[in-house]
Amino acid sequence: AAAACVPVRVCHQEIVKFDLEIKAAVQDIRDCPGPLSALTELNAAVKEKFRHLRGRIQELEQMAKEQDKESEKQALLREVENHKKQMLSNQAAWRKANLACKIAIDNSEKEQLLQGRDSLRQRKTTKESLAETASNITESLMGISRMMSQQVQQSEETVQTLANSSRTILEANEEFKSMSGTIQLGRKLITKYNRRELTDKLLIFLALALFLATVLYILKKRLFPFL
Repeated sequence: AAAACVPVRVCHQEIVKFDLEIKAAVQDIRDCPGPLSALTELNAAVKEKFRHLRGRIQELEQMAKEQDKESEKQALLREVENHKKQMLSNQAAWRKANLACKIAIDNSEKEQLLQGRDSLRQRKTTKESLAETASNITESLMGISRMMSQQVQQSEETVQTLANSSRTILEANEEFKSMSGTIQLGRKLITKYNRRELTDKLLIFLALALFLATVLYILKKRLFPFL
């Protein structure tokens, strides 16, 4: 009996696991936005989980019938009945979720069809306005083309003016270079003249000093011959 408890416990855990997975899958079906192919895939997965759940319940029922003690047998059979009821409840919720999902998908498809019809009506009613808009755009483009032609002509005139100005600036630059050479030559001449003037002043000073020394020497010899 103790050895038999292990598979019973394992079987019970698997039943609970499949029950929770089915509930989650049913919620996915309820929230499925479509299309029908997605709903079909979800239903296939739920069917497979129900198949496993049904098999585990049958195994648990068989284990209950094989129990030696009547009390354990009856307790397991009550659990089996509870699991069967829960499975039936899940099946009912599954059917309701499928119905709600199909209704939502149908409504969505109808809404898309209505939107498509409205779009066709809008396209029909806007053909004339589109033609008028195209005509206005053509006129605007022609006006822009004329303006661009005028701008190109003005740009050519501006380029010609800039070219003339560039030549004038180059000529002025050449004149400036010539004047700069003349100024540098004058500066060199002035520097040379200043140096020459300084040399002349030094020579005059030396000559004057020599003259004064000579005069003093002569006066000394005449006035003080004994010195």
